[in-house]
Amino acid sequence: MFGVAMFGQILIGLAQPFCLSAPTRYSDLWFSDQGRTSATAVATLANPLGAALGQLIDSFWATKPSEVPDMVLSNAIPQATIAAIPSFFLPSKPPTPPSASSATTRTPLLPAIAQLFKTLEFWLILIPFSVYVGFFNSVSSLLNQILAPYAFTETEAGIAGGILIIVGLISSAIVSPITDRWKHYLITIRILVPIVAVCYIGLIFAPPSPAGIAPAYVVCALLGASSFALLPVVLEYLVEITYPFSPEIGSTICWTGGQLLGAAFILAQDALKAGRDANPPENMRDALIFSAVIACVAAPFPISIGLFGRDVRRRRLDVDRGLDLEGREYTDTGLAGDDTPAPGTESKFSLKFWSRNNS
Repeated sequence: MFGVAMFGQILIGLAQPFCLSAPTRYSDLWFSDQGRTSATAVATLANPLGAALGQLIDSFWATKPSEVPDMVLSNAIPQATIAAIPSFFLPSKPPTPPSASSATTRTPLLPAIAQLFKTLEFWLILIPFSVYVGFFNSVSSLLNQILAPYAFTETEAGIAGGILIIVGLISSAIVSPITDRWKHYLITIRILVPIVAVCYIGLIFAPPSPAGIAPAYVVCALLGASSFALLPVVLEYLVEITYPFSPEIGSTICWTGGQLLGAAFILAQDALKAGRDANPPENMRDALIFSAVIACVAAPFPISIGLFGRDVRRRRLDVDRGLDLEGREYTDTGLAGDDTPAPGTESKFSLKFWSRNNS
């Protein structure tokens, strides 16, 4: 039975990348600039919401080992039927593109990947994205081990995990529509990234605090709020600055980095757990210091985007507003001050633009 269970876990794991990479592509294809960030937030954060609901419901559903098979079956049936049915009826794209950028032909896959890895701004997003996703996964997975040495119960650790997710979802529901309205991607990133880094520092001091569990709840709330609000904004900003590359290319690479570092951080932080002779025994202080140091080192990367004289434009938004990939405005006769005609549905500037600026 263990082999069957592992096979099922592998199948679920193989499906996970498609769920993580689809939101930016879906929002780009179906929504205009007035709703893309919100759509990406809903689709991206549905994953942790489902995980939170699953942990909450399943803990009440199966109270003893003999009830686990029925619980798994009850989860599998609606997922294989109700949740899968819409995929057979939803069209691959809307009958009319919602924006000018949605109608353009994107840069082919291999040239896009090659140019992405030559682009400084992509690295300034990839590195902190991978680090913060990795640490969020590891800290949320090890939350019980972080709190247990200080005599906190599993219930209190579960509440902390619930606060982490619920407050994060509420925060994202507030920040995403604001970002859709004002398009302040970079400002939002520069505000939220330091908060995330500070939260990992606060996590070092919250569990042993004499104030009890309350500081841990506060840190989890702030960490969830900043991390969940940041996630869709970063993904959409990455699409904006790497346009006309297909949205799923950059997000897939970022998610891959985050998942790989998440697994590595879980192993590293578990190895840094103190011994039984420590005070308190088996505490995670060294592991939390490790996460705080790496989180602070990663913080300057996204904050420095657009500094030092580099021109970083929201290219997809420019196209939606009637500009070409070089920021020139279209008129009825073509480009302003040029004889170049306005393009139809194909982006004729993509490869030329990227090879000239990033080679």
